[in-house]
Amino acid sequence: MSFRYQRRINLGKGSHLNISKSGVSLSKRTKFGSVGSRGFSIKTGIRGLSFRQSWGKSSGGLVFFLAFGALLLSVVVIYNLLRLVVFGVAFLIGKIRDKA
Repeated sequence: MSFRYQRRINLGKGSHLNISKSGVSLSKRTKFGSVGSRGFSIKTGIRGLSFRQSWGKSSGGLVFFLAFGALLLSVVVIYNLLRLVVFGVAFLIGKIRDKA
């Protein structure tokens, strides 16, 4: 049987500093789950049941997380570019109507 040591220090607004026998890590908790330097967990809405994935050298979790973040960022950028184009066209049409 082995001893286990873990200490979580609250840094405010869902951020924590985790200290354990294997090292120190940071984590951020939200209402949907938590993300940390060693992995992430997603809450299911059922008490005591969650999905946990850790990433490391042998795990593809980090690659998945980064790919999902890049996809989400690209969708936001494209959406805002389309809004800018629509605003510019509407502005030009307004200028043309004012001249006529």
